[in-house]
Amino acid sequence: MRRLLSRWLWPRSVKKWLPTTLFGRSLLIIILPVAIMQVVVTWVFFDAHWEAVTSRLSDSLAGDIAWAVESYQDDPSPPALARLAARAERSMGLSIALQQNRNLPTGRRASLFAALDRSLQRALEDRLDAPFWFDTTRYPAYVDIRVQVKQGVLRIIAPRDRAFATRGHIFILWLVVATALLTAVAVLFIRNQVRAIERLAEAADAFGRGQDSPDFKAHGAREVRQAANAFIAMRERIQRHIDQRTALLASVSHDLRTPLTRLKLEAALAEPSPRVESIKQDLDEMEHMIDEYLAFARGEGGESVDAVALRPLAEEVAEAAGRAGAAVTVDVDPALTIEVRRNAIKRALSNLAMNAAAHGHVVEIAARARVGGGVDIAIDDDGPGIPEDRYEEAFKPFNRLDESRNQNEKGVGLGLAIARDAARSHGGDVVLSRSPLGGLRAVLRLPG
Repeated sequence: MRRLLSRWLWPRSVKKWLPTTLFGRSLLIIILPVAIMQVVVTWVFFDAHWEAVTSRLSDSLAGDIAWAVESYQDDPSPPALARLAARAERSMGLSIALQQNRNLPTGRRASLFAALDRSLQRALEDRLDAPFWFDTTRYPAYVDIRVQVKQGVLRIIAPRDRAFATRGHIFILWLVVATALLTAVAVLFIRNQVRAIERLAEAADAFGRGQDSPDFKAHGAREVRQAANAFIAMRERIQRHIDQRTALLASVSHDLRTPLTRLKLEAALAEPSPRVESIKQDLDEMEHMIDEYLAFARGEGGESVDAVALRPLAEEVAEAAGRAGAAVTVDVDPALTIEVRRNAIKRALSNLAMNAAAHGHVVEIAARARVGGGVDIAIDDDGPGIPEDRYEEAFKPFNRLDESRNQNEKGVGLGLAIARDAARSHGGDVVLSRSPLGGLRAVLRLPG
């Protein structure tokens, strides 16, 4: 029911025109009701007050003009016209003059406010029997009214405020000024509240990238401060967990490596035999597995972010992969740099390159800058590849797709998982696809 009501209130055709940011939507929530209210108030003012006052003023002016025309028609002599003009000027503020042997103009310019002309038109039609013409646009402070009489045209110039309520624009001005002030206050207030949310989002994003935000503090409204304090508490709990896990792993590493070293020493001192060689291989594999477990669990969260040149880094990775027996080529612009944690990205690239070298004979490492910012580092091989429907499964920790790619005897299924974890800690990702070489393409996508 709620969904149907939401669709009825906000159709999709309306939603696409709404602001997408919290700042824009909050501003719309405040400004839209104010604008609607002011439009309604303005409409009511003009309809119930301004037009009513204007109609009464027009009726009063039309009555004075009708009196002047009738008085002139009763005695059209020049002396009577002079007395009439003097009396009208003195008592009513009307300027009256006779244009002998003239006819009424045939055209009239429309006023910007058509309601004013309509009001005066109705009043003159009700009061005058003779043909008339008027113009409300020629003189800013006066209205030109002409009435046809036998001797010609009786021209009457009346003050504009005798015909219309001229203070309406002041009311509109006050509405505009009030709207501007309310909008300015709303913009400042909402911007301050939204900024607190933006700071919280930036701190959360930095924490997700492994970066510290020591200057972040709770700001803004009570609800935003509550969210910020909850984030700070969560960050501290996660950091304590990471620190405890790192200390535990360091202890486990030390405890495991000590007996492992003794075993390797005893194997080295033992008489050579096929069984001793098998034991040495098992010990090497155990040491490699421990290193991978620790690397996956520890990550590179404590490393600082620096500007790293990708060409030397790719060459180091290619050299290590080349020692595994593959022919590795590097195609990276020497000027290409990016802000990353160097050891974490090197570990990710090494895992991807060693994975490619273990399953193929030819490996290509290429990096390209994206148009919108960021870098894509592609590692291609000519191995058997992975079926498309199992790309995501390949990233699961401790998972090895033996039927798709030859098993890496030293591997424990953590190479791709470590690479993706390092990429996502930078706000990027690792995606798999079919390689032009026929095998697998792994693309390490890093943000700008």
